[in-house]
Amino acid sequence: MEPVKTTRSRLLYLDWLRGVAAIIMLQGHVFHSFLRNDLREGGPYVLSQFVGGMPPAIFLFLTGITLAFLMHSGERKGVPAGARVVIAMRRAGYLFAIAFLFRLQLWLFGWPDSAPADLLRVDILNAMGFAILLMSGMAVFTGAQRVRYCAALGLGIAAASPLVSMLPWNVVPAVVKSYIAPDYNAFGFFPWAAFLAFGMSAGSLIRMLHREHLDRAMQWSAVLGVVLVVGAYYASNLPYSLYPHSEFWLDSPAQILIKLGVILMALPFAFVWTEYGAKPGWSWVRQFGTTSLLVYWVHIELVYGRWLWFLKTNLDVSQTVLVAVAVIVGMLLLAVAKTYRKQWIPALKDLLRGTPTPARVPGD
Repeated sequence: MEPVKTTRSRLLYLDWLRGVAAIIMLQGHVFHSFLRNDLREGGPYVLSQFVGGMPPAIFLFLTGITLAFLMHSGERKGVPAGARVVIAMRRAGYLFAIAFLFRLQLWLFGWPDSAPADLLRVDILNAMGFAILLMSGMAVFTGAQRVRYCAALGLGIAAASPLVSMLPWNVVPAVVKSYIAPDYNAFGFFPWAAFLAFGMSAGSLIRMLHREHLDRAMQWSAVLGVVLVVGAYYASNLPYSLYPHSEFWLDSPAQILIKLGVILMALPFAFVWTEYGAKPGWSWVRQFGTTSLLVYWVHIELVYGRWLWFLKTNLDVSQTVLVAVAVIVGMLLLAVAKTYRKQWIPALKDLLRGTPTPARVPGD
C-alpha cells in the first residue's frame, strides 16, 4: 500500500484549522483595538485575549507542517540534500520579503506619525521567516529522522526559553533581542519557534502515514493533546520550579506545551469535521484558511490603522462584538473576491461594456 498521496482533499483540515485561527485572530484584534479601557478587566475582554493568544501558535505549527511537506516532496523527487536546504531557505526569504513589505506599508500609511523603529518590528511573519531559516538544515534528514529531531528541537526551544530571558539583552540592539529572546511585544525565536519545530515533526509524520492509519493517528493526537494540557497545567502549579525566574505568559515551557496540547486536540477535530461532518464544497471557514495572509495583512491596517480611528478604545462590549462581526464578514468578502477574481473580473468588464456574460452550463 502506497502512502497517502498529496491531494487537495487531504489538506482540507489544515485549511479549516488555519481558518479558525484567522477568525479567532480577527475578534481578538478588534477587542484589543476598540474596547474601552475601563472594560478591559472584565470577562469578555479577558476571554477574547486569552483565546486570541492561540492563533500565532496555530499559524506557526501549520507553517511547520507545510514546510515538512515541502522537504518530503524534495526528498521523494530525489533532490539532493543541499538543494533541499536551499529550497527551505528560499521559503524563509520569501516570508522575510513579505514581512518587510508589510511593515513598510504600515509605516507609509501611518506617516508622518509612524516611527522609523516600526520598520524593524518583529511580527509573526518575521518569526516564521527567521525560524524557517534557522531550521532549514532539517531538510538533510529523512522524514522519520525529522519526526524525532524536530520534536526534540521544539522541546529544547521551550525548555531553554526562561534561560534565554535571563541573558543580558540590554547589551545588544533591541531588534536583535526581538528576533531571539522572549518579549511580550514581539515574536522571538524563543519560545515561538518551538511551534514551527513541533509542526515540522507532525508534518513529517503525516507524510509517512498510510491513509488507513490517519484516523488512528488523529485519535492519538487528541489523547496526546489532553495529556500535554493536563500535565503541563499541573507542572505549572507546582510550588517549585527548575528555573530561577520564569513568567508563565512570556517564556514558560508549561505554557508552550499547553498551547501545543490544544493544537493537537484541534487538529483531529478539524480532520473529523472536514472528512465526515462538513458537506462537500465551499466552506466559509476554510476560505479564511486559504487566504489567511491577505486577511492578516488587510485587517491589521483596518483595525490598527487610521481608517477607524473614531472607534478605537471607544466601544462597549456589545458594540465591539458588532464591529468584530462586521470585520469578519468584510474579510470574508475580500477573501472570496480574491479567490474568485478570475470569474468576477471578466463579468464586471462585460457589464461595463454592455456585453452579456455567456451563461455557464452547470458542471462546466
